[in-house]
Amino acid sequence: MRHVIALDVGGTGMKAALVGAEGELLHRARRATGRERGPDAVVEHILGFAAELRAYGEEHYGEPASAAGVAVPGIVDAERGIAAYSANLGWRDVPLRDLLAGELGVPVALGHDVRTGGLAEGRIGAGKGADRFLFVPLGTGIAGAIGIDGRVEAGAHGFAGEIGHIVVRPGGTPCPCGQTGCLERYASAAAVTEAWAAVSGAPGADAADCAKAVTSGDPRAEKVWQEAVDALADGLLTALTLLDPRTIIIGGGLAEAGETLFTPLREAVQDRITFQKLPSIVPAALGDTAGCLGAGLLAWDLLSHTDRTEVTP
Repeated sequence: MRHVIALDVGGTGMKAALVGAEGELLHRARRATGRERGPDAVVEHILGFAAELRAYGEEHYGEPASAAGVAVPGIVDAERGIAAYSANLGWRDVPLRDLLAGELGVPVALGHDVRTGGLAEGRIGAGKGADRFLFVPLGTGIAGAIGIDGRVEAGAHGFAGEIGHIVVRPGGTPCPCGQTGCLERYASAAAVTEAWAAVSGAPGADAADCAKAVTSGDPRAEKVWQEAVDALADGLLTALTLLDPRTIIIGGGLAEAGETLFTPLREAVQDRITFQKLPSIVPAALGDTAGCLGAGLLAWDLLSHTDRTEVTP
C-alpha cells in the first residue's frame, strides 16, 4: 500500500504516523525528542525514528514510504528545507529536509508546526470546504495559520499568521517578543492559567480549572475568562478585517472548554463587527493528530508536484 511518513516534532515529544493516500492514519507512534541531550541528539532521534517508521511500512505494507513530511516548531525556511531557529530545541539552521532525505532516500517536505496543523484542519478538518480560513491554536502561546484555497500562506519571510503578537492592549503586559500588550499575553491558555492562579490563590490552578469555575458561576473566574475572551475577540477582529476568512478555527488547550469559550467569543466578535462579514467560528476537529496529518499532506503534495513535473513536456 502506498503511504508516506509524517512527523510532528514538538518541544519534548514527537508524534508520527504513516499516512495513506486518502489521509488515513495507517500507523501511529510517539517518541521523546531527547532534547535534554542537546540539539544534535534531537536530530539523531528524528532520523532514527524516521528509519523505524520506514522499516515498519516495508514490513506491514509491502513497500517503503514514497515520501516524508515533517513539522517543526520555531522559525522554518520551508523552501530551503531548513529549521532556522527553535528556542525549545536549541536549533539554528538545521538542514533537516536534506538530512531526512539522506536517511530515507525519498523526497521530504518541511513545514512549520502551526501552519502544518492548520493545513490539515483547513483541508480535511473543521475548515473542510472553506476557501479562506484562519486557524488559531490557543496554547502556551497563540499562533495562526492563514488558509487560502487549500494551502497555507507562509508570508514573504515565514512569519504570516502570528496573530498572538497583534497588540490588543497598548502599553500593557510586556511580551517576550519585545512588544507590550500582545494578544497571547491575555488570551492564551498560559495567560488564563496565570491570571486564574493569582485570583484564586491556588498556585496549581490552570486554565481548565478556570473554565470549570466559570461553569459553576464563580464571579472571579467569570471576570478572568471574559477578559481573555474580550482580548481574543479584539485580535480576531483585526485578523478578519485584514483577511476576511470564511471560517475561523479555534484549537489548542483553551478550545477544550467548548461552549464555555465559543458562546461568549462568538457574541464578542459579533458585537465588534461594523462593516466586516462575520465568519463561522468553530472548534478544531483533529486534536493532536492535526500536525501529523498536515505533515502527511505536505508529503503527498510534494509527490503530486513531482508527478506533475515529470509528465510536463
